[in-house]
Amino acid sequence: MKRLLQALLFMALLASGSWAAERLTISGEEAYKLIDDPNVMFVDGDSETAFENGHIRGSVNMYAHHLHHSDIMGRMHCAPLFMCPKDAEHYIGAHGIDNGMTIIAYDNFRGPNATGVLAYFKSYGHKKVYVLDGGIEAIKALDPNQKLYDKLKAEARKIKKAYKKAKKAGNLEEYKKLKAKYKELKKKMAELAKKLIIQRGIKKVDLGNGHYAVLCPESERKITPKHYKIDPKKIDYSWIAGKDEVYHAVKDRLKNGDKSKYVVIDTRSMIEIIGERKMDHVARGGHIPTSKFIEWKHITDFKNKKSFRSKEELQKLFNKFGVTKDKTIYAYCQVGTGRGSDIITALRLLGYKNAKVYSGSWDEWGNDMNLPIRR
Repeated sequence: MKRLLQALLFMALLASGSWAAERLTISGEEAYKLIDDPNVMFVDGDSETAFENGHIRGSVNMYAHHLHHSDIMGRMHCAPLFMCPKDAEHYIGAHGIDNGMTIIAYDNFRGPNATGVLAYFKSYGHKKVYVLDGGIEAIKALDPNQKLYDKLKAEARKIKKAYKKAKKAGNLEEYKKLKAKYKELKKKMAELAKKLIIQRGIKKVDLGNGHYAVLCPESERKITPKHYKIDPKKIDYSWIAGKDEVYHAVKDRLKNGDKSKYVVIDTRSMIEIIGERKMDHVARGGHIPTSKFIEWKHITDFKNKKSFRSKEELQKLFNKFGVTKDKTIYAYCQVGTGRGSDIITALRLLGYKNAKVYSGSWDEWGNDMNLPIRR
């Protein structure tokens, strides 16, 4: 009863306009209380393989890199939107999501893929969407069955190693004894696995036009397709920018340098920035001229397995690079929904209101021969 009341209180807070509009993250403790709530959908932004290997019970998968939907030449057909509205409506609805649901986006814990889901839904005007800070690791840490399961798993590994050693040494009696104990542990693990919050498995539905709905098995939660509607008047362009807008900023920065009212941030690794590594079908390697290089890894708290470092640490980072709140900021990566959205989410958590994801990112810019690059 106490847990139910806590969940209802949190849902009431989410429904309250001003508070919900400002909040972008949710803690593991809060999210844990909402698992299995029919009005909440947990959305895994990691790859389909990662989802199959372990996901929050009852969740669906929307791999962040697939949310940026361009053709083989990097063309965004409804730019700056990640997908054309009709495609997005069909794709979202097929995952059992309607407009009234609360979306909790998560990944392993690092943040980029969860923020890709966040930026995707935010851009279409979905208000109640949050990043699970700490991702799947935060939920694992709260599940008592998971702790017991992990303990049994560690013990089983030791015994397996021991019985193999006994067999090699020719000690058959010890080998049989340990092998029997190992089988008993595996049986207990199999029984306990059914109770875990983090489950395995996948269901894949072909939606046509290159889209798939990746769902949890029906043994966990029956996902019924819903009708999702995108209101053109509610599309939130404050989250996204197209190449023309970014190019305008670049020209201003080429003229005015850091005195410009714009900042462009490249969130990728150095081998991508210098053009040594090209991904997907991009024709050119390199980076957008005048970009500041802030790799996404500076955002994640790896030590504590949190999606974001403290606000003090993040502010210090952006101050170092001259990324101030009076600027209009564009961040990009390979596809926008990932490392670029991670930087933008961090900025918005600090109160930067003019921070946008360049939705086409290098996938679009690197393929457009009319746009300048640097290496």
